[in-house]
Amino acid sequence: MFQFCYIEILQIPCKGSQNSIIPCPDVALILLKQKPTIMKKTIQILSLCFALTATFQSLSQEKSRTSLAVVSIDTKELSIDPISLGNLVRTEVEKLDTFNVTDRYDVQQFMESNKISMSNCYGKVCLVEIGTQLKVQKMLTGSIELVGKNINVTFRIIDVQKNEVERTYVHEFLSLPDELKNMIKLSVAQMFNKNYDRNLMDKLSKKNAFDNSNNNPQTDRLALDGPRMGFTSFTGKNLQIIQGKKSEGGFDLFPVMFQFGYQFEKQYLNEGNVQALFEGIPMITGLDQGFFIPSLTVLHGLRSNVNGWEFAFGPSINIAKMASGYYDASGNWNLEGSWDKTGKKPEMTTRMDYRGDYRLQSYFVLAVGRTFKSGKLNIPVNVFVIPGRDGFRYGFSFGFNARNNKF
Repeated sequence: MFQFCYIEILQIPCKGSQNSIIPCPDVALILLKQKPTIMKKTIQILSLCFALTATFQSLSQEKSRTSLAVVSIDTKELSIDPISLGNLVRTEVEKLDTFNVTDRYDVQQFMESNKISMSNCYGKVCLVEIGTQLKVQKMLTGSIELVGKNINVTFRIIDVQKNEVERTYVHEFLSLPDELKNMIKLSVAQMFNKNYDRNLMDKLSKKNAFDNSNNNPQTDRLALDGPRMGFTSFTGKNLQIIQGKKSEGGFDLFPVMFQFGYQFEKQYLNEGNVQALFEGIPMITGLDQGFFIPSLTVLHGLRSNVNGWEFAFGPSINIAKMASGYYDASGNWNLEGSWDKTGKKPEMTTRMDYRGDYRLQSYFVLAVGRTFKSGKLNIPVNVFVIPGRDGFRYGFSFGFNARNNKF
């Protein structure tokens, strides 16, 4: 249609020759030399041609699509009725923009005029008869049932002309009735090989997927507390103090110490792909070397619901032997009481010292890690760093906990 219009426009007589036809390259130049009325009419004709072309293409595309109708979807042990469920499925099929879906009101009017119950027609014989009367090529039917701890979704495509089931789709979801709409959306997309959210599919289908607001809408269902153990090491001056002789204020220890404790965790946000939580970790360090160093760490963390990665930070306090003293001109450490009070008073400072008294120390902890899953078992693995004036402390920890599923 567009080519026909284009040819008619090009057939404009040349100046001085009534029978000749202007070649295509010269059309734009001649049009610019014509009167405004000719230009206006030319633009109108072109616009009409484009509009007609778009209309014919749209009608052709619509005609080439497979026609499909949805009557209702059977349901058992769910609070939604079959007709409403059928409307949800019909809407998701329409969103695919693949089929020419029969309007719900046309289907309803046909069923009522023929005195056929919409909530009692799921078999092939009934649906083929209705599809023939509606003049559609395919009929979509199925059921969504609550069976034990699962919701089973079953869809079938019936070829009306061949009088046979063309395709069957079955998927088993977790018992999460509030996520029924997402289940239908995912099932319809997967059935017709369209793109869908695989992460959401896992969360609604797998019992041991990472927790999020879909498969665990109530945060008190989570059981993530558990033991933690690992090692910590020292750098800088702290390394020298830990390895130093006790007579010089050192601890005469190997600078890598075992840690054992327990993590208490409380979530206050569990939406989308992120969990936000507080973690309290009482821990004991140095038992492997005959020392008892208690500590308490409180962290604020963010955890990914997609892959289990976590970042956390917060304060930590422990009890350790500390003493006041000074460094002489040779860089040697001396207790405050060893100064003979002659000459200029040295600058006093406080540091770890085996000869000192037990005092509270405070630190700031940065941690990053990932939780690995094995069935219901969660295995968190973390590394951490504690910056300090006398050197950094590094370490890693791991543990385990199990989620208590209540659905």
